[in-house]
Amino acid sequence: MRALVRENLAEAVIGVLVVLLALWFAYYALQRTGGHGSSRGAIHVTARFPNASGISIGTDVRVAGLKVGTVAAEKLDPQSYQAEVVLALDPTVKLPSDSSAAITSEGLLGSTFIALMPGGDPRPLRNGDTILDTQGSMDLMGMIGSFINRSGSQGSSSSDTGSAPAAPKP
Repeated sequence: MRALVRENLAEAVIGVLVVLLALWFAYYALQRTGGHGSSRGAIHVTARFPNASGISIGTDVRVAGLKVGTVAAEKLDPQSYQAEVVLALDPTVKLPSDSSAAITSEGLLGSTFIALMPGGDPRPLRNGDTILDTQGSMDLMGMIGSFINRSGSQGSSSSDTGSAPAAPKP
């Protein structure tokens, strides 16, 4: 029996080290991603967006580029047909109650996040409040299409429009 333990001791020690490393990695990942229940003590506020494409549960909420919360829930408002998004905000960040929210991205290929712009009201956002001033995400393909269509119509001749060219002013 002792010979068997000596032969497999190295394998058992390596197995225990692998399990400990996996547990440490899981703990580290939960701490870094906020998956450890950080929204429990958070302030939950609601914002309604006309277009919420690009965001989902867990999307960052930022002020001045710094993360101050995450998206906790999202659903369709049956009366207004807007996206109703619940934001879980850090309670130490006291944002004014008249703050505004916009869905934006870090660049052309960057990730999407919700940017909060602080207002001037002395009363801070409280649990259950609603952010009234919102701007939904931009439809990039629609913007490119409208730019292409507009640029093609700018150089049209006067015969296309059905009007005579204007006479130059003296």
